[in-house]
Amino acid sequence: SFYTRRCITEDPSWSLVTVPHLTELCLHHIVHNFEKNPILNYLLPEHQKKVVDKLPTGLPLTVTANIVSHEEYWKRCCMERWQVCDVSNYGGSWKRMFFERHLENILKFFIPNTTDPKEVLELIPLCKGYVRKLEIDQFLPPLRVDQKESNDLSDTEDEAELGEVYMHHYDLKELITALPHLQELHLMYGVKSCGMNFEWSLFNFTELDCSNLAAAVKMCRSLKVFKLTRSKVDDDKIKLLARNLQNHPCLLELDLSHNLIRDHGAQALGKLISHSKLETLNLCNNQICHLGAQALAQGLAESSTLTSLNLRLNFVEDKGGEAIGRALLTNTSLKSLHLGSNNLSQPTAAVFSQVLAQNTTLTSISFSCNHLGLDGGKQLLEGLAHNKTLTELDLRHAEVEQETDFLIHEIVWANREAVRLGSQQHPTPEPL
Repeated sequence: SFYTRRCITEDPSWSLVTVPHLTELCLHHIVHNFEKNPILNYLLPEHQKKVVDKLPTGLPLTVTANIVSHEEYWKRCCMERWQVCDVSNYGGSWKRMFFERHLENILKFFIPNTTDPKEVLELIPLCKGYVRKLEIDQFLPPLRVDQKESNDLSDTEDEAELGEVYMHHYDLKELITALPHLQELHLMYGVKSCGMNFEWSLFNFTELDCSNLAAAVKMCRSLKVFKLTRSKVDDDKIKLLARNLQNHPCLLELDLSHNLIRDHGAQALGKLISHSKLETLNLCNNQICHLGAQALAQGLAESSTLTSLNLRLNFVEDKGGEAIGRALLTNTSLKSLHLGSNNLSQPTAAVFSQVLAQNTTLTSISFSCNHLGLDGGKQLLEGLAHNKTLTELDLRHAEVEQETDFLIHEIVWANREAVRLGSQQHPTPEPL
């Protein structure tokens, strides 16, 4: 007889629990094949999240841009790409941050006649739903064909006159007119890190650049904020821009600080103030004298929308300062005025004494770094005697007597406290 021995071997670690669910296997397969078959929208919400959490950030934007809306995915994309990510600057949207910064990056390093324009244009259908603001702080010029020997380089502004044909920059027109939600555009024509290869021509905002930009901004009907700073913008260019911005349906803020605008440019902007819905105009650090200030004052007298005007670091002097003051005897919209560093003295203070006595709209004025003197200070103090609306008056380095400055500060502080207490008692209602 045969002796039969039966052996049963078992794996003590084996368990049905460790076998992945079919759902998990399917989701893993979807992630693995997402580039070829991105079927995200056919899945249940909880399954969508599982897929998105496992998607690699290196997938082509043509696949993910209009399919993946989950903020966690775009947060990963941003965090992996940029060290500093403040989502509050982008309306709390990581997806918006990614596409705005990605597009800005392409534009900052776009080299005309070298970079393929398709790089930008192919991005439009992918990013147009998300881009609200663009900040481009450099524009590269085309590569020079006739590169000079290094010892032949001239360090003068004459360099800017040579070969303008080589110096035009990327034309924004086709891009920004195709972005329906674009509300803010901040531009600076120049090169941030030119190192030892410095040439004036790298900072040349050409006539062609200006005409292209003027046409683009005119057609960008959703634009609310336009900033063109530190770009050597002169009178001729500002006249062209101002003409194109007249009657713009949405533009509320215009920043042209740190440029080369003189009186003729300021005259064009004075006309713009009275022919637009502009609320904020920043002309800090230009070359505007009294004629330009008088033209701006005329625009101010006719404007019903401008709430903030910054003329710091210009040359308006008393003829300009007095004209602006007289305009404020009738203007009822301006709340903030900066006239710091404009070589103003007692005659301007005399007009503003009358303004402070009559105007009930202005809340902030700066006369810092002027020569108002003892009499000018006393006249401002007299004007403030019954003023209840001014909550900020900057008289630093304005040569006002210390005691006068103290008494002015007391009145302004009391106004500020009254406004604060009033806003606590009557809080503004939440918008519905």
